Amino acid sequence: MSDPRLLSKLCSNTKPGERYLLGIAGPPGAGKSTLSAALAQDLGRRGFSPKVVPMDGYHLDNHTLNERGLLKSKGAPNTFDATAFVELIRRLRDANETVHFSTFDREKDCVNEDADTVTPIHDLLLIEGNYLLLDEKPWNQLRALFDFTVLINPGLPTLETRLTERWLEHGHSAQAARLRAMQNDLPNAERVLAASAAPDLVIK
Repeated sequence: MSDPRLLSKLCSNTKPGERYLLGIAGPPGAGKSTLSAALAQDLGRRGFSPKVVPMDGYHLDNHTLNERGLLKSKGAPNTFDATAFVELIRRLRDANETVHFSTFDREKDCVNEDADTVTPIHDLLLIEGNYLLLDEKPWNQLRALFDFTVLINPGLPTLETRLTERWLEHGHSAQAARLRAMQNDLPNAERVLAASAAPDLVIK
């Protein structure tokens, strides 16, 4: 189920057929994808043509990360092609243009370039990612491109549990899963919560 306050806000301030960009930010493991999927379903039932656009498709590839010595910190802000992602969001403001965007395959740990599409019929774009509100260049160019922004913050203890469970689901031992969460994911989560610009709505 999507957040009732957010759903009410979107339905009362937008009209089907008019392009609207919602930015859904939050730390890794916060529930951005879950909320986006639920919102898309609810909005579709109300006459909108929503489209979820995840930031994850703009990870730098593993070869590039390895060359730069960044593979172990994959998921940090500097492991994304932030410039390309900002340009994508600029293009999505034009409701009359068909735009291809890249997606991320978690199972294969790789980017699928131009694997999905936003077309002029998509009137409400649900753009989700960790760093949509990060107050650091070039990420800080994104804030002005959204019509409304949300930050999901379930709290660090909850995030630690979820992120550890995520690595367990990928086949890691309990010790290795906790280590992956504490060494990389949690620092990224703390950075999001400490260095993001104020959103229009916080979801706890």
